[in-house]
Amino acid sequence: MTDLLRLFTRAHKLLQAASDEAMSAHGVRVGQNLVLEVLWADDGLTPGDLATRLRVSTPTVVNAATRMEAAGLITRRRDDADARLVRLYLTDAGRNAEEPVRAARKALAEKVTAEFTAEERAATESALIKIIGALERP
Repeated sequence: MTDLLRLFTRAHKLLQAASDEAMSAHGVRVGQNLVLEVLWADDGLTPGDLATRLRVSTPTVVNAATRMEAAGLITRRRDDADARLVRLYLTDAGRNAEEPVRAARKALAEKVTAEFTAEERAATESALIKIIGALERP
């Protein structure tokens, strides 16, 4: 099992570095692409709503939103119906990043699985889903 964990750790570090490089070419940091992906589907969520969908803590989303706002990808606005709430909205730059970021993610996925057979891709995806499920359970 130790070897498996070592391989996961090494793969994670390499994939994170490659993802960061691919995303930064479009003004997006690794992890921010996941926030953008949710907002592309459903713009105007609260940080808490985003955190729930991404399965991270609200402070994690708030910190990411601060950096993303500084980068011009999103803007924060008070909720019209409840001024206590803040909602996150895509800027034009955030919306315009969708196609290039999706293309970069697709290209990276193709690169890292280029030597996989269709069966290996399916098995890897299934195994990762099981690992995530096991670690997300309390």
